[in-house]
Amino acid sequence: MLSAKSLFQEILDNDESFRLFCSIAASGESQGGWENARIAALVPESERALATKITRHGADEDKHGRIFNALLKKRGLEPVEVPPETDYTMLLERHGIGLAHDKLKADQRLTVRDIITYLAHSRVTEQRAAEQMAMLLKHFGDHPDLGRAVRMISADEDNHLAYSHEELLRYAAAGHGRCIQATLRECALAEIRVHRDVSLGVMARTGRLLGWSRARSGLLAAGIHAMYAYERLAGWRRMVTLRTPARRGALGGPATAAPEVA
Repeated sequence: MLSAKSLFQEILDNDESFRLFCSIAASGESQGGWENARIAALVPESERALATKITRHGADEDKHGRIFNALLKKRGLEPVEVPPETDYTMLLERHGIGLAHDKLKADQRLTVRDIITYLAHSRVTEQRAAEQMAMLLKHFGDHPDLGRAVRMISADEDNHLAYSHEELLRYAAAGHGRCIQATLRECALAEIRVHRDVSLGVMARTGRLLGWSRARSGLLAAGIHAMYAYERLAGWRRMVTLRTPARRGALGGPATAAPEVA
């Protein structure tokens, strides 16, 4: 029977598929860490109070990258090069979502509109991350090898999502509501396309590593396309709503230490 738990268990049990999974995850988290660090360094003077939260966000992402690399090291595995079709972060940038790397590599201060773009990008992508980690937490939160890492990363992703809600609501109250909603919608519709494409790319690579039959690969691909159809029709709306989070000031303190959870 195909289920999220059985599929991930199959990936976990095979060194090469586990290596691919952790390499993709580590690369994406490390890239997110760099992006947040650059944004924190370039925030406009009027928004300097936000810089510490952005720095904390980036530090968490860096920590997640180290955790995935530590999981590889524990299995005696080295990271592999991330296939271009599975590079979620770079594909989002290619679709014009978030702040372009050319802008982040420059030394010019960002604008308030840039910060809203960054926060909208975070709101959408952290929704995806929080949902994926909630799934792993449900099935593998007590796993002897993965459990501690999953619990730590899941808690961080929930904090990141709460933070993006809170900050966007603050900007909406300051009169940026229309800009925020337009940016969120654009980002969400692009993200679901990228997520579909990345999912298909990861599935194809994993299927070859695990020797899946054409029928099984076809069934999984059909499931990915069906999920995209649902998200394109209505599911994207969950990514653009803004609510006051239960936890306020989720990124108000320093980043938590990253013990050798793996």
